[in-house]
Amino acid sequence: MTGHVHEDTINGDPESVCCLLAQHKATRVYPRARGSWILGADTLVVSDKEILGKPEDNEQAMHMLRLLSGKAHRVVTGFCILNPSGVLALSESVVTRVRVKRLSRQEIDAYVRTGEPHGKAGGYAIQGIGSFMVEGISGSYTNVVGLPLCALIKALVSTGALKSFPIQASPNP
Repeated sequence: MTGHVHEDTINGDPESVCCLLAQHKATRVYPRARGSWILGADTLVVSDKEILGKPEDNEQAMHMLRLLSGKAHRVVTGFCILNPSGVLALSESVVTRVRVKRLSRQEIDAYVRTGEPHGKAGGYAIQGIGSFMVEGISGSYTNVVGLPLCALIKALVSTGALKSFPIQASPNP
């Protein structure tokens, strides 16, 4: 289940914005999943002080890629965990720094024509064709893909949502 929250309705630093958006998503889902642990998450790409969402069309995707070209930017994911009673058990953000090579106009045009930038914050997918443009990262790779798994698993264990990890499979009789 997903919670639909408009990202442009919350102001502040990207780390706080991501956490607030994640909490809004989780609390919107909670009434439909009472008695369950709920995870809410939101990821933003930040270039200088500009927050880049998901491009709405090819022009916007090309604009985002031109902004990222030859520079470093931050990928910020906020997540929160609600306990089965709906109480906030934990909220945190993870930041990864990504360095993009200088992109030629032809590279940007060709990449946008693949269709991959659509639906991706910042207009690229590090786990896909977009990996060609990433010179390096500092921080969590899975954060850039979409969810910082190491931090998330630590949080799930620390809140009691998971007893341990890896999860032990039930033995077959």
